[in-house]
Amino acid sequence: MHDDRSITEHRLRRVLKERVKPAVHSRAVPLTVERWEAPGEPVPVAEGLAAHYEPCAIGDPWGPAWGTTWFRVTGTVPADWAGRTVEAVLDLGFDRMMPGFQCEGLVHRADGGEVKALNPYNDWVRVADRAEGGEQVEWYVEAASNPVLVDHAATYEGDLPTSGDQPLYRLTRMELTVFETEVWELVQDLEVLYDLMTQLDAADARRHGILRALGAALDTLDLADVPGTAAAARGCLARVLAAPANASAHRISAVGHAHIDSAWLWPLRETVRKVSRTASNMVNLMDQHPEFVFAMSQAQQLDWIKTYRPELFERVKKKIADGQFVPVGGMWVESDTNMVGGEAMARQFLYGKKFFLDEFGIETQNVWLPDSFGYTAAMPQIVKLSGSKWFLTQKISWSQVNRFPHHTFWWEGIDGTRVFTHFPPVDTYNSDLGGAQLAHAARNYREKGHGSRSLVPFGWGDGGGGPTREHLARARRQRDLEGSPKVRIERPDAFFEKARAEYEDAPVWAGELYLELHRGTYTSQAKTKQGNRRSESLLREAELWATTAAVRVAGYAYPYEDLERIWKTVLLHQFHDILPGSSIAWVHREARATYAAVREELRGVTLAAQQALAGQGTEELVFNCAPHARRGVPAGGAGRPAEAGEPVTVEERHGGGHILANGRLLVEIDSRGLIVSVYDLEERREAVAPGAAANLLQIHPDFPNMWDAWDIDAFYRNRVTDLVELDRLEVTGSGPRSATVRVSRSFGRSAAVQQITLRAGAKTVDIVTEVDWHETEKFLKAAFPLDVKADRTASETQFGHVYRATHTNTSWEAAKFEICAHRWIHAEEPGWGVALLNDSTYGHDVTRDVRADGGQTTTVRLSLLRAPRYPDPETDQGSHTLRFSLVPGAGIGDAVREGHALNLPERVVRGAGPVAPLVTVDEDAVVVEAVKSAEDRSGDVVVRLYESRGGRARAVLTAGFPIADAVESDLLERPLAGSAVGVPTPEGRIPLTLRPFQIVTVRLRRA
Repeated sequence: MHDDRSITEHRLRRVLKERVKPAVHSRAVPLTVERWEAPGEPVPVAEGLAAHYEPCAIGDPWGPAWGTTWFRVTGTVPADWAGRTVEAVLDLGFDRMMPGFQCEGLVHRADGGEVKALNPYNDWVRVADRAEGGEQVEWYVEAASNPVLVDHAATYEGDLPTSGDQPLYRLTRMELTVFETEVWELVQDLEVLYDLMTQLDAADARRHGILRALGAALDTLDLADVPGTAAAARGCLARVLAAPANASAHRISAVGHAHIDSAWLWPLRETVRKVSRTASNMVNLMDQHPEFVFAMSQAQQLDWIKTYRPELFERVKKKIADGQFVPVGGMWVESDTNMVGGEAMARQFLYGKKFFLDEFGIETQNVWLPDSFGYTAAMPQIVKLSGSKWFLTQKISWSQVNRFPHHTFWWEGIDGTRVFTHFPPVDTYNSDLGGAQLAHAARNYREKGHGSRSLVPFGWGDGGGGPTREHLARARRQRDLEGSPKVRIERPDAFFEKARAEYEDAPVWAGELYLELHRGTYTSQAKTKQGNRRSESLLREAELWATTAAVRVAGYAYPYEDLERIWKTVLLHQFHDILPGSSIAWVHREARATYAAVREELRGVTLAAQQALAGQGTEELVFNCAPHARRGVPAGGAGRPAEAGEPVTVEERHGGGHILANGRLLVEIDSRGLIVSVYDLEERREAVAPGAAANLLQIHPDFPNMWDAWDIDAFYRNRVTDLVELDRLEVTGSGPRSATVRVSRSFGRSAAVQQITLRAGAKTVDIVTEVDWHETEKFLKAAFPLDVKADRTASETQFGHVYRATHTNTSWEAAKFEICAHRWIHAEEPGWGVALLNDSTYGHDVTRDVRADGGQTTTVRLSLLRAPRYPDPETDQGSHTLRFSLVPGAGIGDAVREGHALNLPERVVRGAGPVAPLVTVDEDAVVVEAVKSAEDRSGDVVVRLYESRGGRARAVLTAGFPIADAVESDLLERPLAGSAVGVPTPEGRIPLTLRPFQIVTVRLRRA
């Protein structure tokens, strides 16, 4: 037989596009359209309904960037349409290729109630299943004219003050139509079979059978009367659509989903509307399709619906009770996991799961994080302690170099906890359920022979409208279809139960899930990152002192509502496009203002509690909220600090520069203002590599191949400029307690001033760097070449640290050329090490070189600032203050202690006398992460602590107040069947036994 495949395929594509799809909506009559431009920000629905509307016509331009236009559409169903299915087509000017990144609309009834959303693939509104004729139609469309910002070019449209005022869209179609059900069904038949056919091998008999059936259907279809011949054409396809799938076919659990970034190329206020639009569509789809299941993560987004769209929230609650609308994820938002602090990560689950329990009575079991930019190795333990069982991720499919070896596996964290994890082989979290994607999932699945099933999240995301009736039609046809995987729409937990049952002995992946992409997110938008770090620290302080005051001071009321509200604000800004710095300028401008407000409010809460504790008096008290004693002040207490050690001396250095010494360290700063020696006098060891200089600012070109704010490509290292030119070098502070050398430099259009300080009694060299940054597409680093032979470095992560190799033996190690660390990174050879601390920097890189003398130089660099132009063309422009410290002779314990000290400054308050700690721990390796009042307002005190050095620890937790009981709890402060917490003694001493990196939450019931 002659090969005529390409002719039939081309014929089908043209007939579908030009004849069949246009015939779905027939017999159109125009609607009357009027408009009102809302001034400024979006208005309440009642105001939009009551506005003065003016005439409008199809083709009219509308909508400046970030504006809202209200359209009133009215019309009458023709009498001769009686008995027909009638729909309106309301096309605002959509680009069908960009669902979620352009204009969107929400249709309201005249009484203000929501009807459904309008999106590029969902521009219809059902008027009647069987029209009576003469029915009146009146709707109000709240249309958002969001600018299209997806072309990766620098643009000022990403912020309201700098965006244009010209209309961005034109009304395309506003009509009442007859919906031709049989034609719509024919479209679905043809598309499913065509997609399936093109995925089959050219020699496969099934492919040729489908081809012949498609040809027969096209022959049967009268292009001049598509509605009249659609049923006959479908009859030609019935046999090939009824052929059952192979018994061994891959099984797909299809879960409706609409991935909605809580902010990205739109501000937070627009996400509030995107979420409502999507949820409105979903509950409408559920009304028509009882088999449909939709999973929605991010408690914050459901809380927005509750707050701003209470009528819609009640509909959502009913669908949740019915089992169709499924809350997933258990977190307040789909947060970043690289940079979020340990306690903040715990609170993501506390407040997320608590919301689902309080509002819906549901205990979410799965952690749904498809799109974050890599996943911390601390996550498995946090997941388990939250009461969750499963973990889902998708983003690691984006890795550039190495293909991840598993799709279903056990993920093992730094403490040994394992969580059952799935990585969908479909390689998208916005599947269209088309044949190409389903075939890819089946081919790509790496567990063949052991497992047989995978999960596919389907639906248009980011405001694209979620799943559509077309998606459900594809799922029905591919439920049991020869040549296709078997598709079943079901809840995520149903998938996980089945997947684990068939593959209990799945392989284990230990350690972080490092994304080999988007490494620039550790650095972009430095002030957003700084705001996050400082907010986390301030929340720790506020809770500690407020809890202490609530227990100790009569009449002091713990500020539950205020702290919960602030926590949720901070958690929201940890979303994986806000904290990573990959959102538009509007988002980060608001974030800076929000963090400033959070800072002031938390300082007020902290000061009020400290003053209540200190009482009336004139004695100067130092409050230490760090988890270790310092300068004689106990952890979590207040008192007068002890005297420091030997006084600091300053001498002129031969050849220029200065020498600082305090009896523990001797620091040499040369005539260039660079640190050329940090000598550990106690260990008689030099920290800086021979012939090298530390605290060396370096600048690189930074123009990645794509994803400007997200990415750093390895070739940036090929060019580097050492910033050694000096404007000024001077001693600005010299006394027995400290000495400071000030170094000023200019480069490009920018300037940097560094203050290098040595304090009495300290074994840290403290550096404050002030940068007036006005570079574009440049990358600023601070290099510390260390005389340490380290095969690996330790980087702090949540509740512990992770080790990473300094060599590049394999492609996996080479891909980690930029890494994330929290408060410190530590390089060590047996017996001696160096820690590099920071107060708000996350990006680092580590390289190793063998010198001519045979020694190894391990260079640790902090990534200070970037200047990408997309999506915010002014990223990081302006003034920054960054703090970091070098700690020679440091072990892991020293890094932990000094890292906390740098990030948790002492507070001075005048009062009557010392304040004893509320709780103490007698083992420095066991770090108290949080002290807070219990969420249930019982007055119980909750203490969260962890083993910080990677070894076993025995410790005693002592309560500084009478207790009736001590119970180990989960992150939601519920009793946990554990053995880490012993029986308390009458004196309030509680024995603890911790494995490496174990997190323990102790709930202390007051006597």
